[in-house]
Amino acid sequence: MSSEVSQNGDEKSQKPLHDSTLVDLYVGEENNHYPLHEKLLCHHSPFFASIFYNKENKSSRTKEYGFPELEDQTFALFVGWLYARAIRAPEEERDIGPLLDLYFLATKLQIAALETDIVETVRAFYHHNETYPGLRRVQYVYANTDEDNVMREMMVGSVARYLTLADSIPEHWANALKKNGQLSVDIIRSIQEWHLEARQVPDARDASVDRGRNTFKGAVGFSRVEEGSSMENVKEENEDEDEDEDESHVNGNGIA
Repeated sequence: MSSEVSQNGDEKSQKPLHDSTLVDLYVGEENNHYPLHEKLLCHHSPFFASIFYNKENKSSRTKEYGFPELEDQTFALFVGWLYARAIRAPEEERDIGPLLDLYFLATKLQIAALETDIVETVRAFYHHNETYPGLRRVQYVYANTDEDNVMREMMVGSVARYLTLADSIPEHWANALKKNGQLSVDIIRSIQEWHLEARQVPDARDASVDRGRNTFKGAVGFSRVEEGSSMENVKEENEDEDEDEDESHVNGNGIA
C-alpha cells in the first residue's frame, strides 16, 4: 500500500494505486480492450497523467485512450510490468524483439523505470550468453530512438567491443559503417568512453615499436573485410528469423 509522510512527520495512509477508477485503453486495429487503474497508470507515466489527470480538477473527463498502431503483444507485456513490476527474461535471441518494442512504448509513455528494467534485461541476456547484438537489432534501435538514448548506447557499446576484438570486419557491418556516419561516430565515442591509457594503444607514429599493423596470413595493412567473423568463442546473434519483421520497422532514420 502506498503512503505519504506529512510535514509534521506523521504517516498518512492512502488508498492503494489499484483502488482507483478504471480507464479504458484500446489497442491495435481490433481495439482490444484493457481496463486499467487510472492512478496506477498516472503514477508511473507522465504521458497518461497528462491525459487522465490535471492539477485543477484532480481528474480529467477523459476516461479512454487508444493505441491503434500498437501490437497487442507489446501492450500485454506493459500491463504485466505495470501490475507485477517484472519482465520475463528472454530465453533466446528472438525474444529480444518484443522487449525492444516494449522499450519504445516505455519511451513514449515516459516511464523511466520500465526503460531501465528493459535495458538491464537485454544487457544481461547478451552478457550471459556471451553474444552481441546483430546489425538488425542495432538498425531497429537506431530507427526508433534519438541520439541520447540508453538502449542505443548499450547496443553500440557492445558492437564497439565486438568489432575491436575481431581480426576481421563482417561484410554487412562494413557496409553499414560506410553508409552511416552516425554509427561510425558513435562507435568511436563508445571506445573513447573506455578511457584507455596511452601505453595500451599502439602508436603508429613510433617506428621503434610494433605499430599494430595486421600481418594475418601474410597480409599487411588494415583488418580484412569478410562475411562473418573469425572471433573464437564469441558470436554475433543470428537474427535471420526476425529479419523480415525488423526490416518492416526500419525507416529513413535507421541504418541502411
